[in-house]
Amino acid sequence: MSPDCILAGGCDIDEKKRALFKKRWGCNAVYPTVDELLAKTRPHILHIATPPETHLHMVEKAVQQGVSVCICEKPLAATLADAKRISKIHESGKTTILTNHERRYSADYVRAKTLVSKKPFGQLCAVSAKILMEQEQPLSVVLWNDGTHLIDIIHYLCPSALEPKKLIGTLETKDGTAYIFARAGNVPVLVEAGAGRDHYVFELDLGFVSGRIRIGNGLYEEYRSEKSRFYEGFNSLQKMKVPCEDPNQWPCGPTGYFTRMLEDAVRCARKRTEPLSSARDGFIALRFINGVFHLSKG
Repeated sequence: MSPDCILAGGCDIDEKKRALFKKRWGCNAVYPTVDELLAKTRPHILHIATPPETHLHMVEKAVQQGVSVCICEKPLAATLADAKRISKIHESGKTTILTNHERRYSADYVRAKTLVSKKPFGQLCAVSAKILMEQEQPLSVVLWNDGTHLIDIIHYLCPSALEPKKLIGTLETKDGTAYIFARAGNVPVLVEAGAGRDHYVFELDLGFVSGRIRIGNGLYEEYRSEKSRFYEGFNSLQKMKVPCEDPNQWPCGPTGYFTRMLEDAVRCARKRTEPLSSARDGFIALRFINGVFHLSKG
């Protein structure tokens, strides 16, 4: 929760879930329809955590009631057409729509973005990434529902737009692996997507001229090119210690991705600023994945 916000109310069509919401959050203002929620609470910020196929409908309801900011959970929509319509609503200025790709707000990814930009390790040369899921669903579902996080954060970190180029494997498998070859300008990008595991992996490996960054769930490592201890006349990558300047902040403390996301939403509501993760970004991630789907059919 944020000191700048109060929980005005909640909504769910399921009576049992409404009861659980009341108990967990101590909020008695719960309603079975979004119309009742919006009419009776008049929120400045609406957090949309309904199934993706309902997101466009919820955004349209928010616009009708004059909601300033919508936080929309990923994926932005169930179809690319709906995602485009939501993005257009955001661009129209009728309401500000923030896509909750929360890694954009996480201190470790923010640091990685700064290092890509300021180039202490030199130019970014290549990116490899992987998303491996424990659930037994087709890779197409994994990519659309959870891969949107991976594609978005690659788009955030890279200086150029991401474009799919080639697919090896099938997206219809429920227990296999597919490889997506892409480019972000001059930077080659390889994405490994897998399903049917008994574990979850979300990782990126950023390769630079003179260094490396590994980042993912519970993972952050930096390496710098230095004179090799093993091979004469060569350099090797040496792992570096990330400085901890504040014990309450990352890397000593939490990365703060959800709290920073909410802080961004508050700024948007107060100052009508553009969010770090907008509906446009949510649409771009899904447009890339839709392009991968086309590669699978071609």
